Amino acid sequence: MRKKTILKAMTALLFNSVMGITVALVLGINPLLGAVLANVAAVILGQFAPQGALQAGVLTEVWTGELVKSLRSGLEGSWLDGIPDQSSLVNNDVIHLVDVGIDPDVLVNNKTYPIPIQELPDGDITIGLDKFQTKVTPITDDELYALSYDKMSRVKEAHANAINDSKFAKSAHALCANSNTPTTPVLTTTGDREASTGRLRLCVDDLVNMKRALDRLKVPAGNRRLVLCPDHVNDLLMTNQSFERQYNIDRNTGKVGNLYGFDIYEYANNPVYTTAGVKKKLGEAGTKGEFACSFAFYTQRVFKATGSTKMYYSEASTDPQNQRSLINFRHYYLCMPKKADAGVVMVSGYKETA
Repeated sequence: MRKKTILKAMTALLFNSVMGITVALVLGINPLLGAVLANVAAVILGQFAPQGALQAGVLTEVWTGELVKSLRSGLEGSWLDGIPDQSSLVNNDVIHLVDVGIDPDVLVNNKTYPIPIQELPDGDITIGLDKFQTKVTPITDDELYALSYDKMSRVKEAHANAINDSKFAKSAHALCANSNTPTTPVLTTTGDREASTGRLRLCVDDLVNMKRALDRLKVPAGNRRLVLCPDHVNDLLMTNQSFERQYNIDRNTGKVGNLYGFDIYEYANNPVYTTAGVKKKLGEAGTKGEFACSFAFYTQRVFKATGSTKMYYSEASTDPQNQRSLINFRHYYLCMPKKADAGVVMVSGYKETA
């Protein structure tokens, strides 16, 4: 019994020290001081006593901060990186936006005064951020006693990866038009037919058509971003030597290169469209003749915002039958167009027979 108590105490001491050092490095202070302060804080808060490694070692605020860091790093260099961040406008996981209906007219070399007044139809739009919640992961006391830091670190990474995967899929779905309209063009590929599926391949002319659609919407030439689905990437690799030469995808970010004024990325979970060109629900798979799309957007016409992140856990001491702790996270995030007038979608066409 005494050995077990000592082991618990050592586990708590080691965990608090590691987390204190981690926080100290983030804050730029002496790591040794961070380790000491973490253990002092744990004693004051009553979390040093080894009633279970989760209680003894898990400083919830620290692990929440670590998850936030992982979520933030998961966006770096990706097709979501560089999109204007409006997180400062978030309050209680809700964002208020003033939707400016039109831009003001510009007078060139004006000589007439007073300058005419032009009303802009403002409207306060309240938008709730999307809520991402992970399913609960059990962690037994035995696992924590033996591998408290490593186990918790792996759990945190797994939850961060799962949340980021969902954020990317939800963002891609939100940035794609529901259907074809004059301001939200949904185009169809015109390349050769793929014998096994009847899908019409993406060709160079289709990329030019995407560019032309943005030109017609008067989208600025810079900051255009194209997110290709794997089918369309493969189509270009087969037919376009320029694309093939520069194709050296960064496996961490999905970035491919540049072509026709687009910064090109590859993403494997773009939304699926029906044969009539209507976007299917988030996560809904395609049936016969339905395929994932590619989409392009102007980065300055969309936004992203991050809200709160919270860690939930119940300690093993409250579950004598299973002697395990339970942990999960809740995270708020949103990515969507400011106005639906600066994007274009490319859907694979379909021919049942050659």
